[in-house]
Amino acid sequence: MKRELGIARCGLACCVCSENVNCHGCDSNECPDNDTCENKKCSLQKEVSHCYMCEEDCKKGLLSQIKPYTFTMFIKKYGEDKLLDCLEENEKNGILYHREGLIGDYDDFDDAEQLMHFILTGKR
Repeated sequence: MKRELGIARCGLACCVCSENVNCHGCDSNECPDNDTCENKKCSLQKEVSHCYMCEEDCKKGLLSQIKPYTFTMFIKKYGEDKLLDCLEENEKNGILYHREGLIGDYDDFDDAEQLMHFILTGKR
């Protein structure tokens, strides 16, 4: 885990991303989706650094996917440090953010509450 990479604007966890060797984050302007990322455009327009800082319950862009949406909701409820702590502990216990390509253990959910429970406990 590279905790210093933190969480992307949309809620994805840069800190545990296996792609982070080549990525320098949302604000580096190096992302292939930099010019089209709906979450980056929206958060810049609203002058917030992350979607979790917005008051809306939004499902725009990547927030239409369960993992970034739930991570964003988790941070709104518990804070970014708690998410980072849970991801770090889960990783130590063998839970992988990316297991096959970009798909990992946090992608096996279709319910935000179940995923939130998994993040907190490491148990399904």
